[in-house]
Amino acid sequence: MKKKFFYILFIIFMFLLFLIFFNSQVFSAWGDPEIVSKINSAFESIKRWLLTISTPAAAVAVCTGAFMKKFSFGDEEKIRTGKKLIKGSLFSYAFILAIDLILSAIKSLIS
Repeated sequence: MKKKFFYILFIIFMFLLFLIFFNSQVFSAWGDPEIVSKINSAFESIKRWLLTISTPAAAVAVCTGAFMKKFSFGDEEKIRTGKKLIKGSLFSYAFILAIDLILSAIKSLIS
């Protein structure tokens, strides 16, 4: 579980470095090459898609966890699983929103 978290954190870190590299001041002096503008627009569409999908996905996960807790009929394992599902989905959604905030801050600093 910890390895997966560190792999995901590493991928996000590399993604941020990639964005910083392609939005650096070096390219603004030459004008944006076509490949850089295509990559930037691709990342923007991925970011929009991720934010669009994450809200309903988090809502479904929270509702599923709540229903698991509600209809567990005293089974401790189902209650624990429901709580984990609710906490995990809220943490993941907050993480996605925080990444969006960080990317927006980096973009405003570069521009």
